[in-house]
Amino acid sequence: MDAEDGRTVRPDDNDNGANTSSGTGTGTGTGTGGTEQAERPERVTALLARLTRMLLAASGEGASEVEQTVARAAAGLGARTSMVLVPDGATLTVVQDGRASTVAVRAFPNIARLDKVAAPKPWAHRVSLGGTPLAEAERQPAAIDDSPAPYPWWLEGLGIVLFSVGFAPLMQPTWYEIGSTAVLGLVTAVLAVAAGRRPRLARVLPLVASAAVSVLVLEVFARSPVHGGAVLLVLPALFYFVPGDLLSAAATELAAGFLTTGAVRLVYAVFLLLQLYLGVMLGVYATGGDTSALFDLAAHADLPRWATFLAWVVFTVGTVLAFAVPWRLLPPLLGLGYLTVAVQSGTTKLLGEVGGTFVAAALLGALATVVARRPDRPPRTLLALPGFFTLTVGSLGTRGLTSLAGGHPVRGFHDLLSMVTTVVAISVGLLLGSVLAQRPQPLP
Repeated sequence: MDAEDGRTVRPDDNDNGANTSSGTGTGTGTGTGGTEQAERPERVTALLARLTRMLLAASGEGASEVEQTVARAAAGLGARTSMVLVPDGATLTVVQDGRASTVAVRAFPNIARLDKVAAPKPWAHRVSLGGTPLAEAERQPAAIDDSPAPYPWWLEGLGIVLFSVGFAPLMQPTWYEIGSTAVLGLVTAVLAVAAGRRPRLARVLPLVASAAVSVLVLEVFARSPVHGGAVLLVLPALFYFVPGDLLSAAATELAAGFLTTGAVRLVYAVFLLLQLYLGVMLGVYATGGDTSALFDLAAHADLPRWATFLAWVVFTVGTVLAFAVPWRLLPPLLGLGYLTVAVQSGTTKLLGEVGGTFVAAALLGALATVVARRPDRPPRTLLALPGFFTLTVGSLGTRGLTSLAGGHPVRGFHDLLSMVTTVVAISVGLLLGSVLAQRPQPLP
């Protein structure tokens, strides 16, 4: 059977020797009531498998909460679950009414539809309390799965442009950086929106986008050193593809003991970085230049402080539109983003860059955990996302690789080392903040 649907693949024998069929069985009564009772274990298994698939598909920020969420929902339905988890799949065993069924679920992790990250949380909490009729419980996941994107394609594209432009001052606080990023971000947005409708393009999107952006930068925007290095002009437009979230999620999962998911996610993040790097190099070769064009030299800053301050508003609005975050969440996300920037800036002066990043990540993790406690509020990972993006992990990796290729080994290795230390600081900080803010669990 198709494991993608979460349908039963292999029933497991139970200790009591009960009927292991995942079909309707014989039932314990007659008529409609007996049939429905016999079908209930299979329906519960299918429902929990669907929930697992939904959570996996939205687990680009980490899969550490998938198992707990499914287990709580199962308890509310009178079942027990166990799970073997990898980033793009899970083997789920559901035990109910003396019958055990095992299903294989597959879903590619992503953060492109964060509205689907927020939607399952209140439903799963309501089901975990018990008393929810099975038919009612089945309706909500279907509605979430079938829901259209909250914003039209052109707003998604605008969000990608704003996301890039808001990040640009972090690379170079210049008006030229912002203007060039607006044009290059539009190229990225067109390709990303097109890839949403053409799966073949989606598979190589980071490579194609980085090559296109690289060609434009080298041919149009980086012809004079006065505007800064080509690397600094390329990165903001590619920040949408930079897997900084995957790198930190992988490190967090490894630190939390999820070794398989963390290791696989880490390998995939490195693969995406290499795609971006290769695309930039292809752009260099396509323009007939050599790698020395990939210099990393910042231009003289001419951006006023108020523009730098407002850039985070642009960045957060872009995050909401580009990743399909419900619009009502803009104020809390903006607040957490500004708080992260303020804490990182202040503590960096006292503790250095790594110390400031660690403290900011710990505070962000703690606040996101506290705010997310109530079931009617968004999940912790969604609340922490814009603030996390401000800590800019993955861009250092791409910057280091391109600097190495451009014949600047000292700068390149410095950026790669900074990436490693920043990844650890962010992931451990988020984990520490989350642990400190969690309510103590009662002893069994």
